[in-house]
Amino acid sequence: MTENHSFQTAVVTGASRGFGRAVAAALLAEGTHVVGIARDERGLKAVAEDGFTPVAADATDETVAEDVIRTYRPGLLVLNAGAEPHMAPVHEQTWETFRRNWEVDTRHVFTWTRAALREPLAAGSVVVSMSSGAALFGSPLSGGYASAKAAVRYLRGYGADEAQRAGLDIRFVTLLPDMTPAGGVGAVGVAGYAARQGVDRDTFLRGRGTLLTAEQVGRAVVEVAGNPDSAPEYRIGGTGLTPLGE
Repeated sequence: MTENHSFQTAVVTGASRGFGRAVAAALLAEGTHVVGIARDERGLKAVAEDGFTPVAADATDETVAEDVIRTYRPGLLVLNAGAEPHMAPVHEQTWETFRRNWEVDTRHVFTWTRAALREPLAAGSVVVSMSSGAALFGSPLSGGYASAKAAVRYLRGYGADEAQRAGLDIRFVTLLPDMTPAGGVGAVGVAGYAARQGVDRDTFLRGRGTLLTAEQVGRAVVEVAGNPDSAPEYRIGGTGLTPLGE
């Protein structure tokens, strides 16, 4: 594998908990200055590590994305923010509950992808966006979650194409994590699907084999962001990274 490239500054959205906090920790361990963004100011302040700059803000806000990029000039964006889906079958959803993840997960990836191209980020920069295994297999209990995460995959491709057309040396990568109780969204999903199967949480999880941990997600981001020869998309589970298409 090509020797990993390190980044002086990274921005991580959804950094106050779950995958986002684990990604921030992994980057901090590499000596990267991390700008962590989340609406949960208390959760951000709990990170309290040298090299971590908390920014309490809405990651879907276009002005926030533009200001953060201009102020901190990050070499890496990790677009991880997301809403907990409303867990119910489609006929028990409303449009307001169904669209929840479109308004947060997809919207914030769109917002930061747009800002990364328009500013633009410096040559050699990387944008890592967090999709989901649900984009591959569906998720009938979580409203528009799976389709919102599928749109995140398309945005990666759109961003990569436009960067190439403009002669920008910006690399776009998407990770698709398997469902896991390690994060807030995954914990909600596990509870919902266990109940749907009529089993308890532990029984449901035993049937899923080796579970993905938040720390694995953090290490995966460091690995793919730092490797200029990485694939554009990876599924990530408890046994590691798998490039899509292989």
